Amino acid sequence: MAVVRRIFPAEWFPQSGVMLTWPHDRTHWAPHLAAVETVFLNIARAVCAHENLLVVCRDKAHRVYVEARLLKNGCARERLHLAIAPADDTWARDHGPITVLDDGLPHLLDFRFNGWGGKYPHAQDDAINHALNTSATFGNTPMTPVNVVLEGGSIETDGQGTLLTTRRCLLAPSRNPDLDQAAIEQRLQETLGVRRILWLEHGALDGDDTDGHIDTLARFCDERTIAHVHCDDPGDRQYPELQAMKKELEQLRDASGQPYRLLPLPMPRARYDDASQRLPATYANFLIINGAVLMPTYDDPRHDEEARRIFEHAFPGREIIGIDCLPIIQQYGSLHCLSMQLPAGVLPAVPATLT
Repeated sequence: MAVVRRIFPAEWFPQSGVMLTWPHDRTHWAPHLAAVETVFLNIARAVCAHENLLVVCRDKAHRVYVEARLLKNGCARERLHLAIAPADDTWARDHGPITVLDDGLPHLLDFRFNGWGGKYPHAQDDAINHALNTSATFGNTPMTPVNVVLEGGSIETDGQGTLLTTRRCLLAPSRNPDLDQAAIEQRLQETLGVRRILWLEHGALDGDDTDGHIDTLARFCDERTIAHVHCDDPGDRQYPELQAMKKELEQLRDASGQPYRLLPLPMPRARYDDASQRLPATYANFLIINGAVLMPTYDDPRHDEEARRIFEHAFPGREIIGIDCLPIIQQYGSLHCLSMQLPAGVLPAVPATLT
């Protein structure tokens, strides 16, 4: 029997599109829906300039509404794949499918989603991937359910067999209480095809409700480069944890035994919600797409520009596109959290027609 070579592709691998789950008035975004939709439209326009866009809509009426807004916003009809599935919220990074490549062909994995350890309603979000698969949204791309709780924002890969993650999230008893670290590692190796798992013990952002998703803290830019949140203010309560994370990153080695090139990202100016809770603004929550990088901005000219220069250095030849994500951090996430890339071959060449 032939052995299938499974790869967990890095975000910079060729993509067929990006998935967004569109906000609506039955989600937590209801009080700020207009501002949040503007962010989604900006993301959609940037994505459609480079590749396809899959948008999950609540129902048929919502689909008609969203399609009209996207077309008016400059998105080409031939780039749009619009599907219908009820949703509790809009964090496609965590409820969307995770794609692996089996002998170069995409295979979708439908991990369980439990609302970041039961913090929020999640039954509809957990059913989205099955609904999309049933409606042939992904064409002939196979999908396999996996009975493990895993969010896309909690794992980061170099596309060469290495996975970067945090113990605080993956080992949280509210996710997979029956699995210890060894069992989690075995499941990740079996399902994702990874060979090395790098665990971070430290790193925490005020306002984060994911138990330390890696995509808010440290991200691969290429096989040897990691961009990470950095705090240089000893008066910031996040300083000790982020300094400890930096030291951990300095100790990590790539598959060849060499230290990684580290790119420290600035901390945006502190932002707070109406209850004076600090919000988890982070430049690490960027999204790589074909030919471009979408970076979150926070109406902080000094640090936004500093982050842009770092991304221009890290991603030569890619367009750097800023997306104002101030409305999004009100719900404790940012740009990458909203989106899920779909590697080449996942979406059909011709968008599905819904009746």
